[in-house]
Amino acid sequence: MSASATQPGTSSPPLHRAPGSATTPPSSSSHHRHFAVLLPSLPGVNMFKLTKLERKLILKPHLLSLPLNEAVKGELEVLFVDKVIANVGLCISVYDIQSIDGGFIHANEGAPTFKVKFRVIIFLPVKGEIISARLKESNADGLRLSLGFFDDIYIPASLLLQPSESEPDSENMDQVKWSWLYDNKDKYLIDGYDEIRFEVCNVMFPVIPKEQTNPKPFAPMRITGSLAQEGLGPVSWWV
Repeated sequence: MSASATQPGTSSPPLHRAPGSATTPPSSSSHHRHFAVLLPSLPGVNMFKLTKLERKLILKPHLLSLPLNEAVKGELEVLFVDKVIANVGLCISVYDIQSIDGGFIHANEGAPTFKVKFRVIIFLPVKGEIISARLKESNADGLRLSLGFFDDIYIPASLLLQPSESEPDSENMDQVKWSWLYDNKDKYLIDGYDEIRFEVCNVMFPVIPKEQTNPKPFAPMRITGSLAQEGLGPVSWWV
């Protein structure tokens, strides 16, 4: 997906599909580029935040027979849900619509333009937060975890509990199995059956490459985590 990375509130918001999402990418037409973040987060909430956005939206003629609130919300869901907003996070859902103003038809457009203020639920963990996820991949570089709705969580080998060792996975030639060696003798395997508790180290929003040379899909949001302290790792280790 080609777009340029910009800060929220600029004239061209970078919205990207979350990995695995089948939704349609946002339109690149000018009326879809008016976007502003008005409220960063809801106090007291960590990885899920309520964020207020503002958008200029043209409603296509076939939507005008619907109740206005329903038509606007449907368009917002197409534009935002399962998309990553750079430096804001992954949009989980449209929470509510706070105001709809305008409705004027401008020259050469043929459909009304509305100014919409609305709130969305955003997934954006904070550094130090403890989250449980499932194993998705395990290779020589470390682990890749999934929350089901978000798959780009990486635990580098250097941030596993130490000492750890890997061995070839007999069921998957492209992967390995990691184990923690407790007291350098008892082996605790990360086998993917249990939830894995990890600590968030950082959240990155990589710049979109001009040319996609990596065969892996581009991840517009990437979480790095750690298992390098007691209590982290497969939950069965600590019960």
